[in-house]
Amino acid sequence: MRAAYMAQELLTTFEDDLYAVTLQPSETGGHYSIRIDDVTIFDRKDYGGFPEIKEIKQIVRDGVNPEKSLGHSDKK
Repeated sequence: MRAAYMAQELLTTFEDDLYAVTLQPSETGGHYSIRIDDVTIFDRKDYGGFPEIKEIKQIVRDGVNPEKSLGHSDKK
């Protein structure tokens, strides 16, 4: 459910920057990673947990459109 919510948020936030978001089931429970053009830009295991949506948006923004303002999600 969380992955579907985050996919929807990414598609809404980056409607002009993302062509698609694909959810793919994993054989390993709890596996969550984000890839852009086969390059992993986020991995839950390496991160040590599940990030907040604003962190995911910042990571994706940095990969697809570093100049894009995320408004309140840019505030630390």
